Amino acid sequence: MASSSPRTVEEIFKDYNARHSALVRALTYDVDDFYSQCDPDKENLCLYGHPNEAWEVALPAEEVPPELPEPALGINFARDGMNRKDWLSLVAVHSDCWLLSVAFYFGAQLNRNERKRLFSMINDLPTIFEVVTGRKQVKDKPTVESGSKSRNSTKRSLDGQPRNNPKIADNSYKEDEEEQGDTFCGICGGGYNSDEFWIGCDNCERWYHGKCVKITPAKAEMIKFYNCPLCQKKVRQ
Repeated sequence: MASSSPRTVEEIFKDYNARHSALVRALTYDVDDFYSQCDPDKENLCLYGHPNEAWEVALPAEEVPPELPEPALGINFARDGMNRKDWLSLVAVHSDCWLLSVAFYFGAQLNRNERKRLFSMINDLPTIFEVVTGRKQVKDKPTVESGSKSRNSTKRSLDGQPRNNPKIADNSYKEDEEEQGDTFCGICGGGYNSDEFWIGCDNCERWYHGKCVKITPAKAEMIKFYNCPLCQKKVRQ
């Protein structure tokens, strides 16, 4: 293993999270670009997620054995022979497998408890398959204005106006916190964190880190009806 390879649980998870964000972006926000790059007439192609959160469709590594485990080979060959949605789901499943193999390749020298902690951290993120297929359903969402779990939180309604959503009892507040923990960013796939600003799409009801869609709290105050990047792309098409 190269000396620059992540070695601690935290370093390995940081690497995993960055690659995960890259692959989620390829299969959601950048999906049209990704689809066009997977030309079935080309040679065996792989989808890579890199530690700098960039994704790449490229030929597999030529060295044998490769420095890292390789992603699924030849994802482009099945593109035109399947329903687009089913093909993207298949790529997502293989991408999840690849991410785990890379993480545990780096974690080969971890002890039992460290491996267990690493998997627990990974398991707190949605799988790429869950993000791509929309199977991670959310009952409640973080507030648009502050991104905080307050008892007198506000949530943007469909007409763009905030509406009060007070929590009457302590028990309901506790349940709301648990539900918000299942909220994931539609761009990077990262989980809800009360310290970060979030904004919800008034069209598809997906939620996003403000930084992922380049929306600040001040800018959000000026938006009456927010359309996320995915919905904007569908409108343009």
